[in-house]
Amino acid sequence: MMKRRAKNVLQTLREVFVMPKWTKSTKDPFETLVTTIISQNTADRNTARAFENLSKQFKITPEALAKASKSDIEERLKVAGLYRNKATTIKQISTIILEKFHGTLKPIFSRPFEDARETLLQLPGVGPKTADVLLLFCAQQPTIPVDTHVNRVAKRLGFAPAEGDYETVRKSLQSLYHPKDFLAVHVLLISLGRKYCTARKPLCEKCPVNDYCPSRGLWNKNYQSRGRE
Repeated sequence: MMKRRAKNVLQTLREVFVMPKWTKSTKDPFETLVTTIISQNTADRNTARAFENLSKQFKITPEALAKASKSDIEERLKVAGLYRNKATTIKQISTIILEKFHGTLKPIFSRPFEDARETLLQLPGVGPKTADVLLLFCAQQPTIPVDTHVNRVAKRLGFAPAEGDYETVRKSLQSLYHPKDFLAVHVLLISLGRKYCTARKPLCEKCPVNDYCPSRGLWNKNYQSRGRE
C-alpha cells in the first residue's frame, strides 16, 4: 500500500515538475563538494554568488585551493555567511584530497558504497547529506540525500517517521523506491517542498499530490489553532 502511494506520488511529480538539465550530466566531484560546503545554512542564490566569486579568483581544484590563502578564500565567500568556517574547511579538505587522494575523489568513489560513504564522512565539513550528494550526483551510487525539504515532505507524506533522524528518513525513502529513481525522488521532493509543501503555511489545497497525503490540511489547522491560543 505504501509503495503504491509512493509510486503515485513520484509519477505525479514527474508530470508536474521538469527535472533540471544539470541532472542529466555528471557533475565535477570537487566542484560539487565545494558548492555543497558553501551551501550549508545558505540560500541558493547566495551559494551561487559565492561560488561564482570563488571561481573567478581561483581554479576550483584541490591544488589551487590548497595553495590559496585563507583570507583570499574568505573574501570570496562573504556573501554566503559563516565564510570564515567555510574557508577553513575548503582549504583543509583541498589539502587532504591533494595529499591523501592524489588530488581526486575518484579513488573514494571506486569503493563499495558504505566504504566510500564512511571515507567521505571522515573529511572535514562533510556530513551525511554532503556525502550522499557526492555519491548520488557524481558517482551514481544508490542513496537519497535528505535536505530540509526532503525531510519535511517525506514526513508529511507519511513516508518516514515524524521523529525520524537523517538515516531513518533516508532509509525509509530508499525502501519505497527503486535505486534508478533515487535521483528523481531527491530532486522532485525538493521541488515540491519549495513550491507547495513549504515549512510555514503549506499550500495543501493546491498541492499536486494532496490526494496521497495523510497530512493534507492538518498542518494549516494546527497552525491556525495555535494562533488563537
